[in-house]
Amino acid sequence: MISNHLSLVEAHRPHADAIAEQVAQFLAAGGRIAKLKSPPRNPIPPPRSTRIDPETVLKRKPRKLTLAERRALRKMAEAL
Repeated sequence: MISNHLSLVEAHRPHADAIAEQVAQFLAAGGRIAKLKSPPRNPIPPPRSTRIDPETVLKRKPRKLTLAERRALRKMAEAL
């Protein structure tokens, strides 16, 4: 079976060889490669601020009229 990914590997071969050469030069110059602990997969999000900007506070919708208020409003409109 022919893999489509083989051409991708060969296309990136010069870049990989260049990186390998740079690593070899770094090690030859006395550099050291340290294996560090991997970072967490899902970093903890920053804490939310407890400060609320007054301009961003949402305006609440006014309550709907009750049945009694609607009847009173209708009577006032008829009286006019």
